[in-house]
Amino acid sequence: MVVDQLEQQAVDRVFGALADATRRDILVRVLHEESSVSSLAARYSMSFAAVQKHVAVLQRASLVTKERRGREQLVRGSVDTVRSASRLLEQYEEIWRARIDQIDALLAADAVPEAAPTPPRGDTP
Repeated sequence: MVVDQLEQQAVDRVFGALADATRRDILVRVLHEESSVSSLAARYSMSFAAVQKHVAVLQRASLVTKERRGREQLVRGSVDTVRSASRLLEQYEEIWRARIDQIDALLAADAVPEAAPTPPRGDTP
């Protein structure tokens, strides 16, 4: 899995944005239904400016888009970016599943019981 520098920076922005619980919550909300920044701000015990900054981080990561309608800025989640992040995580999961399968195979090979030693010939009573 080789990712060029631009893609790597985009991945860093996405997972950096998702590292914060408030931003994850905002993303979930706007994936369900677009919301204005002011209606989002009303849901959190922080200033409007703080919520606006969280939305800006999500926007830089392409996890949300903002559209001005009249006096409001509507925020909408980007399903495509979430899917891209999910695909990347699935690639990591495939790597780990392959490693687990290798470990299982090694453990199974070690679990094969050894054959009982055969008694020496010619010493039968």
